[in-house]
Amino acid sequence: MSYPFDTIEPKWQKYWEKNKTFKAVEDPSVPKDKRRYILDMFPYPSAAGLHVGHPEGYTATDIYCRYLRMNGYNVLHPMGYDAFGLPAENYAIKTGTHPRATTMANIEHFTRQIKSLGFSYDWDRCVTTCTPDYYKWTQWIFLQLYKKGLAYESKTPINWCPSCKTGLANEEVKEGKCERCGSIVTRKTIRQWVLKITAYADRLLQDLDTLDWPESVKLMQRNWIGRSTGGEVQFAVADGNGKATGKNLVVYTTRPDTLFGATYMVISPEHPMVSELTTPEQKKDVTAYVDMAAKKSDLERTDLAKDKTGIFTGSYAIDPVNGRKIPIWISDYVLISYGTGAIMAVPAHDERDWDFAKKFNLPIIKVVASKKEVASLAGGNEKKGCEILQKAAKDPVAYKKLAESRPDVFEAADTCTHADGYSVNSEQFCGMDTRTAIETMIEWLESKKIGKKAVNYKLRDWIFSRQRYWGEPIPLVHCPKCGTVPLDEKDLPLELPDVKTYQPTGTGESPLSGIDSWVNCSCPKCGGEAKRETNTMPQWAGSCWYYLRYLDPENKKCFAAPEKIKYWMPVDLYVGGAEHAVLHLLYARFWHKVLYDLGVVNTIEPFQRLVNQGMITSFAYQRSNKTLVPVDQVEEISPGIFEEKGSHEKLEQVTAKMSKSLKNVVNPDDMIKQYGSDSVRIYEMFMGPLTMSKPWNTQGLIGISRFLDKVWAVGEKPLIEMDIRGKIEDKNLAAFRKLYAQTVKKITDDTANLNFNTAISQMMIFINEAQKTDKIPKEMWEGFVKMIACYAPHLGEELWQRLGHNKTVTYELWPEFSEDFCKSDTKTIVVMINGKLRDKFDAVAGTSDEELQTAAFATEGAKKFMDGKQILKTVVVPDKLVNIVVK
Repeated sequence: MSYPFDTIEPKWQKYWEKNKTFKAVEDPSVPKDKRRYILDMFPYPSAAGLHVGHPEGYTATDIYCRYLRMNGYNVLHPMGYDAFGLPAENYAIKTGTHPRATTMANIEHFTRQIKSLGFSYDWDRCVTTCTPDYYKWTQWIFLQLYKKGLAYESKTPINWCPSCKTGLANEEVKEGKCERCGSIVTRKTIRQWVLKITAYADRLLQDLDTLDWPESVKLMQRNWIGRSTGGEVQFAVADGNGKATGKNLVVYTTRPDTLFGATYMVISPEHPMVSELTTPEQKKDVTAYVDMAAKKSDLERTDLAKDKTGIFTGSYAIDPVNGRKIPIWISDYVLISYGTGAIMAVPAHDERDWDFAKKFNLPIIKVVASKKEVASLAGGNEKKGCEILQKAAKDPVAYKKLAESRPDVFEAADTCTHADGYSVNSEQFCGMDTRTAIETMIEWLESKKIGKKAVNYKLRDWIFSRQRYWGEPIPLVHCPKCGTVPLDEKDLPLELPDVKTYQPTGTGESPLSGIDSWVNCSCPKCGGEAKRETNTMPQWAGSCWYYLRYLDPENKKCFAAPEKIKYWMPVDLYVGGAEHAVLHLLYARFWHKVLYDLGVVNTIEPFQRLVNQGMITSFAYQRSNKTLVPVDQVEEISPGIFEEKGSHEKLEQVTAKMSKSLKNVVNPDDMIKQYGSDSVRIYEMFMGPLTMSKPWNTQGLIGISRFLDKVWAVGEKPLIEMDIRGKIEDKNLAAFRKLYAQTVKKITDDTANLNFNTAISQMMIFINEAQKTDKIPKEMWEGFVKMIACYAPHLGEELWQRLGHNKTVTYELWPEFSEDFCKSDTKTIVVMINGKLRDKFDAVAGTSDEELQTAAFATEGAKKFMDGKQILKTVVVPDKLVNIVVK
């Protein structure tokens, strides 16, 4: 008997919508520990709609929310749309269609798809980040950042397409070329708004320890923040004769103990001192090199495997520890975004510096010897070797003699070395261990006023503005008299103007800059003529705080009422893809901490627990050269044997990310139409553990569809009224009760721990046995229906109604089970002689001590080791062991 999903699923979706079944209410009688805020990372509504990967995380949270409601929790489970974004604007440039029209049409499509899967969202709380009533509060938060000094203007480089005459986001650059026209992308420095996220770096780092997040995600955030301690050192700039010019070049280093090993300096191509350090003789070559570097991405520039490139500026610096003149080079392996954009190069102990020095024939001086090398100075005794080194360092002649006798310790090897050890070739610092040398060197630099202890972060301030139309307008005005002035909060939202063209301006500025009627305005401070800020906010802005707007989406006075924030926050479970492990989560945490400091939220962190669902992949087909072939160009010539059409080249079946180009994207609409949304939901959970990636296989979906047919058929069996807690004489029914109790226990534990695949396996075991049963106790069947209603909600609701209930199953109490009925009928009893295992046997659970003792004495192991010996005593542990003590 087939489950008629095509009529039942629409029926219950209409019921839920009409009755607002999943509407969340801030009921004050519900204690804090019985409230749960469960959140999905909201989607960007692309034109392509959902693919089968999207519902994975949504299904997981939906099952969990339904489970929580049945366990008496007040659950908030909202959905919305991250609606600003590049694709809509690019489509507008091509077609002239307003991005709002495209976006809203996509949202309508997404909403239909999401509702077709039966998710229990409170749709009354839906938010869309591109609507003025939403971005009014995004703008309000920006103004608070600006007023706190956390938003500032800076000139920074962007990806620039000289053909399209526009800035490009990183995702629009493919292999160094513009995705639209194929032109080589360069770098262009323009005015940007920047958020001072570095001011919160330490708190962002420290508070990770308070979160129930995957350790891999925490590690990625720690590495992205990249806190390190070291020193800032001033190198005097010198002319060709080594005479100081009065200018300084400042570097940051984690290893100031290696200053004696600096043999050259490198500055980034974007460093502000490039022009003044470049001599007339080198200007032409330097200009050409800087232009070439501008065409590379940061990733390409820092690739350790790439060939090092560089150009000499013609200028020199003076090493502050020994007065040595060293050349200043420019190279693209140094980024302006890290440290000061300048480094002292110590090639003996840094791989990139080593490669660069070797290529350009620059000196290499060893200044750190390993512990083993130092120990070798005293026959393997590290402490004595250190003393020999320190003593020699006080006498230049003795030191020279020692160094000449042991080049293996004092001269650079054939490769760079990284390990800590002891300073060598470093004058008074020789013989100091690395930690002591670092601290002592910093003290020495500070005493000479040429350096200081410093903390550095890989994390850079967040470039917040975009030169786009389709984004939140930044609520600032530029006045020639007053400078930059924020809009009055009562004038928010500052809405995007309707325009006829979305074409780039060609100057790198936003299309908004060409709309005089919108740009020209009055200064909020003096009333004089002024101009609006024309950069817009990035797509990240709206997603930094959307979880707060869900709490109070209709509020016109504030982004959320304090009592609602206090009622629901923090988010108890946040589920989404691992690709957001750093940027989105880091930016949202930053904004939340600012809001916490403003006193408008009550928690220091927004998301207490995080789970990353695995990616659902699809089959792809690979040639021998590892390139992939679109699915429609593949032919299965025999079971498991594939070849490319036309060439007949044999292909290997592999798993790969779903993509349009490979034509292996699976549309959930097609699957729902053919098998029903309950089947799709359960299949996505049954494929494997939630956090693991797994390949889609429609054959597996067919199997799940058949399983639901079985459930439907079992629902037609006659039911009996009986006490399932008392003694059951019928052995078959008693066995079925035991299976039911084990099923409730297993599904309860697994659902609570998000182990949905194993919970479904237990459901299958139960249904297989239920098929064999002539009659099912009604209470057991009702309990099973409640549980499967969390996983296959349409089927669950229909079965519940057929059991005679006229209300939704959503808020029914989760079934209970007795641990007594979960116990196995037999127990393995261990037989021990004087505490040593000698045998074992099986006995019915609850067998008396006397019977266990008799059975133990009868085992072969006991007989063997008791033979001819006196029994002193026997210890019985019921259902576990019999220990016989003999003399």
